[in-house]
Amino acid sequence: MHDFPGMLGSLDCLRCAWGCCLNAHKGQYTRGDHGYPTVILKVVASQDMWIWHAFFGSVGSLNGINVLNMYSLLDDMYNGTAPDSYFQVDGTSYRNGYYLVDGIYPERACFVKSLSCPNDRKRLKFKRAQERTRKDVERAFGALKKHWHILKYPALYMEEKKMSEVCFCEYVHS
Repeated sequence: MHDFPGMLGSLDCLRCAWGCCLNAHKGQYTRGDHGYPTVILKVVASQDMWIWHAFFGSVGSLNGINVLNMYSLLDDMYNGTAPDSYFQVDGTSYRNGYYLVDGIYPERACFVKSLSCPNDRKRLKFKRAQERTRKDVERAFGALKKHWHILKYPALYMEEKKMSEVCFCEYVHS
C-alpha cells in the first residue's frame, strides 16, 4: 500500500492513434505535436492497476485539461456531493480524497501534484514518492497494451460499438 492516505487513484490520459480516421475529421482529431489523428483515453487507476474510471473517445486535438472538463468523474467533488473520505495528514483532517496527477492539471484540492523544486529532504522524499506512485496509471496503460493489444496499434474503427469494446476490456482487465 502506498503512503498516501485519502488517495483515490492516479489520473492520466493516453493518446491512441486512429489509423482509419476520415479525412473530414483529421483536423479535429490531430494535434500539432503528434501529426496524426488520435483519440484520448483518460483513466483513474489504483496501485493494483485496477481502472476505477475511464473516459474514452475524446478528440485528439484536445489537451488534458479540456478532456478533464468533459469528464464527469470530478462533478461530485465540485458540487460538494462526493462521498466523505476522512483521513489525516500531519495532524490536519480532510474530508475528501484526492487524485495524484502530473504538472499540467490545475491547482485544485482534489489534485496532488509533484513538487517542481523541492528545497529540503522532506519535500524531495514527497516528490519521489508522488512520482513513483503516479506510475500506477502508466502501468495500467501498459497492461492494457500488453494483454489486449487494444491500445498498442492504431484504432481501425471509431464506432460506438468499438469504443464500448475498449471500455469493456478496461473493466475486464480490472
